[in-house]
Amino acid sequence: MGWIAAIIVGAIIGWLASIVMKSEGGLCKNIIVGIVGSSLGRWLFGDVLGIGSAYKAGDFNVVGIFFGVLGAALLIFILRKLRIFD
Repeated sequence: MGWIAAIIVGAIIGWLASIVMKSEGGLCKNIIVGIVGSSLGRWLFGDVLGIGSAYKAGDFNVVGIFFGVLGAALLIFILRKLRIFD
C-alpha cells in the first residue's frame, strides 16, 4: 500500500510543480518528477538546510505537499538548465 500512496502523492506533487513551473507532461512524467522532487526537497531543505518540517516532504499533508512541490519545481528548473526537460 505504501507504493500506491507514493505514486498518488507523487502524481499530485508533480502535477502541482508542473503548474508552478508552466511545464507540460503526462501522468508518468508527473509521478516521476513528484517522487524524485520530494526526495530532493527532503534532502535539500531537511538535511542540508536543517528545516525540520522538510522531513515531511512527500507526505500527504500541507507541509509535505509544500516541500515536495518545492523540490519538484527545483528539479524541473535543474533539468531545464541541463536541457533534459522541456
